[in-house]
Amino acid sequence: MKFDCIIIGSGLSAVWSAKFLNEKGFNTLLVTKEQIWDCNSFYAQGGVTIANDENDMPFHIEDTMKAGSFYNKKEAVEILSQSSLKLINELSNYGFRFDPGVTKEGAHCVPRVYHKGGDATGREIHRFMFKKDKSYLLDEAVVFDILIENNIAYGISVFHKNKKFNIYADNVIIASGGIGALYKYDTNAKTIAGEIQGIAVEKGIKLKDMEMTQFHPTVFIEMKFSQKLLLTEALRGEGAHIIDENSNRFLFEYDKRGELASRDIVSRAIFMHQQLGHKVFLDVSMFDEDYFKNRFPTIFNKLRDYDINVPKEKIPISPAFHYMMGGIEVDLNSKIPGFKNLYAVGEVSNTGVHGANRLASNSLLECFIFGKKAAQEIIKNSFKTEDKKFEINNEELFKKEDKKYKNILREQMWQNVGIIRNKKGLNEALDFIEQTIPKLARVAKLRFLTAREIVKSALAREVSLGAHYRKN
Repeated sequence: MKFDCIIIGSGLSAVWSAKFLNEKGFNTLLVTKEQIWDCNSFYAQGGVTIANDENDMPFHIEDTMKAGSFYNKKEAVEILSQSSLKLINELSNYGFRFDPGVTKEGAHCVPRVYHKGGDATGREIHRFMFKKDKSYLLDEAVVFDILIENNIAYGISVFHKNKKFNIYADNVIIASGGIGALYKYDTNAKTIAGEIQGIAVEKGIKLKDMEMTQFHPTVFIEMKFSQKLLLTEALRGEGAHIIDENSNRFLFEYDKRGELASRDIVSRAIFMHQQLGHKVFLDVSMFDEDYFKNRFPTIFNKLRDYDINVPKEKIPISPAFHYMMGGIEVDLNSKIPGFKNLYAVGEVSNTGVHGANRLASNSLLECFIFGKKAAQEIIKNSFKTEDKKFEINNEELFKKEDKKYKNILREQMWQNVGIIRNKKGLNEALDFIEQTIPKLARVAKLRFLTAREIVKSALAREVSLGAHYRKN
């Protein structure tokens, strides 16, 4: 089995890359761990940021840079914003239409966020793209190795239907998403656990800014599932208030923008307020019930299932892990430096766009812009690998005790590598990870290798920056 391109993942960056490859006749395979919708972009409630026009571009760039603590790669941010101007027409020509109007979200100076299906933008885009997708698909397949020799990627090793086998390709795009399952509380799809970043560690592929982990401030965590319910930034953008048990809008004590401050500031303020013994809620009582039901149908229905009478009743909230700004370092064409035919797109990559903290709704935009760039680079280079066979990695993939250690890791990451960090806690997490790695089967070990990189990066950056907050 050999393809022109293998794409690890099935989210928006994966299918958008595949679109351009398929249009040029490339034989493309998407490989996903479970089902195609088990990806973060499918669950994205927020929309797609698109600069209103050329006059708005400098402001979109400035908002992105400000949110990222000016740690962003400015050239990448300029590409992101400039390219966004053409995206509406590109999607329209492809047959996709956003809902009418644009909304404003946290840390944006003007409304410029497009939605579909109210709070179901990711789902609606994803479903539309997959109806059009012409790639081959291998689902319920765990990628446990990337076949690399002399800085050339020859394919991947997968575990599928209780069999290990290799699949070969001329190009490989990593689009496997972030690291949500490393944390006790997260908003990510259940499959998102960072194993591919662990492979990167093994293969000497550079990971950058791994300490830059974003926590979403408004999450309903009182659910039995590990994936918690995100309460989109658009709620606050349209007027929702964050309050404590005394109905005090305490955020203004931390930042003059209150609910519209950037996510790192709002998350930290909520966390600190909770540490003082307060309970925190999202007040959506200013919304008309019919409007709320139509504008935020996912949130309305799920909260009603939990007997919360929204919008009349306030919603108990807490921050939870949401997005990874760090990842596999790539150039401006989504190519991994030093490799002939290896690319990374979407949340798994580090384009430099987000800096130290992602601006709301820039993530789906990044999937579109840099997913396309990866495809264009592959088409331009027309790289071909020689026919070469690799031995299959014979490590045991799973052990019964892995789950126990993974759950302890999630506690460690939440307590010691979370919203507020200190040297003692980080070293405690690192010691646990180092001592546990030898006990694990391969797939869990890859998860722990990624966690170790996050902790090491957090220890190395002794000064607070953006989403990375060091108390001492």
